[in-house]
Amino acid sequence: MVTATHEASHRLFQEHPEALAPVFEALGLPPPVKTDFHELSPDVTEIRPMERRADTVLMFEPDMGEHFVLAVEAQTKKDPEKAKSWAYYVAYLRAKYDLPVLLVAVCRDRSTAAWAMGPFECGVGPWTTQVTRPFVLGPQTVPEVTDETVVVQQPALATLSAIVHGQSPRATAILETVARGLMSFEPDITKYWFEAVEVGLESTPTRENWRKLMQDVVTHFPGHGTLFEEKYLEGKAEGEAKGILRVLEVRGLPLSDDVRERITTCTDLDRLNDWLDRSGTVEHAEDLFTED
Repeated sequence: MVTATHEASHRLFQEHPEALAPVFEALGLPPPVKTDFHELSPDVTEIRPMERRADTVLMFEPDMGEHFVLAVEAQTKKDPEKAKSWAYYVAYLRAKYDLPVLLVAVCRDRSTAAWAMGPFECGVGPWTTQVTRPFVLGPQTVPEVTDETVVVQQPALATLSAIVHGQSPRATAILETVARGLMSFEPDITKYWFEAVEVGLESTPTRENWRKLMQDVVTHFPGHGTLFEEKYLEGKAEGEAKGILRVLEVRGLPLSDDVRERITTCTDLDRLNDWLDRSGTVEHAEDLFTED
């Protein structure tokens, strides 16, 4: 099942692979640069009876140094079946691209992160045929960002920190720092990062704390009910309602208080669009509602 956390993880690493900085630091590699990556298909299905898709698959191709494939998976709970899928992902990508594969699991809580480190072994008796050991980005490995300078310099890492430490005792301090740092960017950039954090926090209690820090901006993650999205849709509904009333007024049609209230309190954009289309042809304002 694809969750909001999975989508946030996919978008974050697809569009900002520099968030993988803790992984590269642990491997002794230079900090990742976005231009060294390109996205690969996450479909790792060979024959269609069972669909298999990793969250994000990236090719790392620096001008100098080792090339390899990264498969990034968001994991919100322990799942023995996923451990089997991970072994498949690694083997398939290794065979398809003939390159080493690094599997990265993103976890929000310590117990899941500890489990995700593996190792997950496939063996018979004393003989181990295959071992899968993901690199885990979780509370143990992602730094707690409490310095606004870090947020300004590395917004992707700060966003990851806010998501991963969403259940930490220091979550409030981290969120406040990240929020203040993100406000230093241009409005559109701030909007994007604020929504990325909110979607990543999903249904955790921390999400409500984050929403209190957010501003009214246009949504970048439609369909997830973020505060930005709610306000954006409210604004669109208000604009549609004003348009309907304006058309009716210009046409000289009388507007009762009931009609005006029904139009201005409606939040269903499809219905408002229909009313707007019909507002130019109805004979009476009340006729807008005859087909409802």
